[in-house]
Amino acid sequence: METLSTPSPGQSQLTDIIGLRLSGIFPKDNEPSIRTLRDWTKLRRIPHHRVGHFVYFDPVEVSIHIRTKLKVQARG
Repeated sequence: METLSTPSPGQSQLTDIIGLRLSGIFPKDNEPSIRTLRDWTKLRRIPHHRVGHFVYFDPVEVSIHIRTKLKVQARG
């Protein structure tokens, strides 16, 4: 029987869209909706991995991408 081990810091841990919302990378009570995350995935605004027809996310990779690439320009 194979046992699952926790990934080391060098390994990525993939999760589904619900796990991404609950991973803690978004502010509490201000997580984007599943629809928003699906739109961002479709528009390739956040990194994702496809395995067959399933879509998985690496929360660390998404967090780094959001903090570096998805900046909103200030007005004025």
